[in-house]
Parts: sequence; C-alpha cells; structure tokens
Amino acid sequence: MASTRIVIAGASSLLGAELKSLLEESRFAAADFRLVDEELAAGTLTEAAGEAAVIQPVEEDSFDRADIIFFTGSGNFTKTNLALAQRSGAAIVDLSGALAADSDATFFSTNLDLLKPNASLSAKKLLAIPSAAATAAATLFLALVKFAPEHLSFLALQPVSESGKKGIEELEQQTGQLLSFQSVGSPIFDTQVGFNLLDRFGPQSKESLSAARERLRSEVSAILGSAAKGPATQLIHAPVFYGHAFSLSAQLRSEADFAQLVAALKSAGLHLAPDVAPSNLSAAGESLIQLAAPQKDSSAQNVWWFWGAADNIRLPAFNAVKLAEKLLP
Repeated sequence: MASTRIVIAGASSLLGAELKSLLEESRFAAADFRLVDEELAAGTLTEAAGEAAVIQPVEEDSFDRADIIFFTGSGNFTKTNLALAQRSGAAIVDLSGALAADSDATFFSTNLDLLKPNASLSAKKLLAIPSAAATAAATLFLALVKFAPEHLSFLALQPVSESGKKGIEELEQQTGQLLSFQSVGSPIFDTQVGFNLLDRFGPQSKESLSAARERLRSEVSAILGSAAKGPATQLIHAPVFYGHAFSLSAQLRSEADFAQLVAALKSAGLHLAPDVAPSNLSAAGESLIQLAAPQKDSSAQNVWWFWGAADNIRLPAFNAVKLAEKLLP
C-alpha cells in the first residue's frame, strides 16, 4: 500500500517547520513528505522522516499524487500556487491567511470543532486553519452566545514571529542596539519595534499590521458567518518574539454568574488557569488557548473581561495535524 504523500508548501517558514515536526510525531511519521517553497528558500537543507531533505522550488509536478497539501508560507505564495495545487485533486489546507475571504474555504480548529462540528468535513477539498488570534476571538464569541452578547471587543497583541525569522532577527538586533544606546536598524519594519507598542509599522515597512488586522477580521467573520454580529477587533504590535496575548470585553444582555461563564468556556475547550495569569511565555509550546478567570467589570452592568494567550506558531500547526487526521482516517 502506497504511503500518504504530504506536501508542505512554505516549508522553510516557522509555521512550516513546526507543522513538519508535529506531523513526524503523529501517525503520519512514515508519510512521504515533499517540501517546497519560494525560489529564495529553495535549496535549504532540512530533514524529513529522520533523513536529510532539500527544500525544492515549486514545479509543475510538485503536487502530483499528493493526498494533502499544506500552505504555510506567505499569502502571496499561496495565491500564486493554489491553482496548480488544486489540479492535483488533493485536500488543500491553508495556514497562510490567503483564503480568509474565500467563501469556498472551510475553517477548522479543535475548539471550533467542539462548538460547530462539521459532519461533511472529510469531503471538503479547500480548508483553512485560522490564526491563533482569530481562533481565540471566534471561540470566545461562540462560547458566550448563550449569554446573548450585546457587544464584544477583541484586542490581540501580535509578536514579531508573525513576520517570520526576519522579524525575530530584527527585534533581537534592535533590543541589543537599544540596550547599548545605539541607533536602531529597521530594514523590515521601518520603525523601532523593540520596547515599543504600535498600531502600524513605518511607511516603508515590508510588513503590514493593517493587512494582519484585516486577516484577523476576515477569518473571524468567515468562521462565525454573515448572520452573526461578531466582535469588534483590533490588533497591535507587541515587542515580543512569540505568542498572541489577547483581551476580550463582553457586554451581555442576560445575567451570568462566574460559574456559568467558566462552564461555558471549558466546554469550548479553553484552558482556564485561574491562579496564574496567562502570557505569551506561559503559552509557548502549548497546543491550546490559555485563559484567565473571567473578571466582572464593577463599573458597567453585565460586562465581563477575559484575558488569555496562545502560541501563534504551535496552535495553528497543531490544528492542522488534527485536521489531517480527520481528512485521512
């Protein structure tokens, strides 16, 4: 019997590397892995199934005989190669955000599967894994639906690893320069990202917080559907390497007590850590969304605050593996 063929398109990215590692720890460890990426990353030496492997550029036959194709690179890379991948007939799973506004894409995460199970998931050919921030926002909304939320506001703090290795390197360099009282270099962000909170990068930045913000909003909207009045969302840069931290304010129409809220959150697969405040550090390497105990706002009626964190690389990679297990039983 032929082994499962898995293509990771965008294999040199942080997300691609994490996904490959988790797949190799799963029942897909013996799969036939094919690693491809953009021209600049082609030729990178890595390993697959314990053996040396070279990341290849995308060619006409890159997706042939694939059972499942993961896109883990940039959104532009996904859009450029999507049609070629679709011709293979394989299930396509996008983790890049390129399909955030595609009405044909089906979104999946383990949390959403608890709240909105999709019986026809295995028949889908175009699927997407939402970002950790979008997963948290949508999960919290769905968990609170029974309390008739009147208004919700969601704020996510984005780490530089959302911009890949180059983002991590620039924050690392700037941190050292600032601590040494040197002027900072900013070829990627065109502004000081070290020790700084921002709602936008510099005008010449190669990265866009506005685009990341729109991805978050589009993914949440796609998950909840057009009929739902989802949370107002905002995303800002935080001077950290890894992990999305987030805050949600919820004004509820109906009364809710602490125990009811906790039960609803736990039923959504959220991990409550009442004694320790979640942070990007506590979430590192975790495959779940951490949440602090909900806090009632003493100055406003029926308003509750929620604080949490999730690993922005690990969580979507974990969800992608769980989706693969459902698609390829």
